[in-house]
Amino acid sequence: MEEKTDITPAEWQVMRIIWTLSKATSTQVIEILQQKVDWEPATIKTLLRRLVEKGALKTTRQGRGFIYSPLIKEQITMNEAADQLFNSICEMHVGATLSHVINGAVLSRKDIEQLQRLLVEKKKNAPENVECNCVPGMAMDCK
Repeated sequence: MEEKTDITPAEWQVMRIIWTLSKATSTQVIEILQQKVDWEPATIKTLLRRLVEKGALKTTRQGRGFIYSPLIKEQITMNEAADQLFNSICEMHVGATLSHVINGAVLSRKDIEQLQRLLVEKKKNAPENVECNCVPGMAMDCK
């Protein structure tokens, strides 16, 4: 079973490259990231090392360098990050936050149809109102 890995925003950028390529050398990661951000190669190598230490990446020796491969699955890691965020906010604000995310996201027609089906099912058992969960035992009107 995969363990939950706490990944920083900078590390997410490295992981996106390695998930997309399935495996990559540090040189490949550096070349790609330098097209996007102004980071020194040493900084990128530090991020790779930290991801190996966290158990997110594995290394395989190739000559004088290494090939980096993901040890954690992309969708599972994204789901865990989303769960962590939504478990941290007031339940009264989840709907508005989801609306904000959906409004700013590029979605395919298939994604939209899947969300519509999911919402139809969720609506069947949805409460009229969601109460604040910030202070246990107290129904509050968060704003």
